[in-house]
Amino acid sequence: MVAEATRAALPSSWSGSKPEYYVYQTLIKLGYKPGLDFTYQSALAGGRLEYGGAVLDFVVPSLRLAINVQSVYYHYADTSAKRRDAMVRAMANGQGLRLVYIDEEDVLRNPLYYTKEALAGRDYSLMQEI
Repeated sequence: MVAEATRAALPSSWSGSKPEYYVYQTLIKLGYKPGLDFTYQSALAGGRLEYGGAVLDFVVPSLRLAINVQSVYYHYADTSAKRRDAMVRAMANGQGLRLVYIDEEDVLRNPLYYTKEALAGRDYSLMQEI
């Protein structure tokens, strides 16, 4: 059975990916309020810069937790992308945030389950192999 969120059409105003939208909508469904209980696209160490910065997809301050949605194409295709994602995790940890990755195919298959698991600090992504 396909989860309800995966049937929703992306609004034209959405600037992120489809899997990110599903996590966003799932957080709302779980009672989290955007801008109050979580932020979307939070800058870390200056945001997207040529050297050193990053953007966290979701930050839930009350849980001291960040969630990044990983696409296979952009995040696992080569070792430099994997190293960069590992560095982002270390940077988040340095800021007192636990960073949990969710692979896009998991979000597309069952956004509610994987978002709940991420909120509980459980990471099933391919980043665990790195």
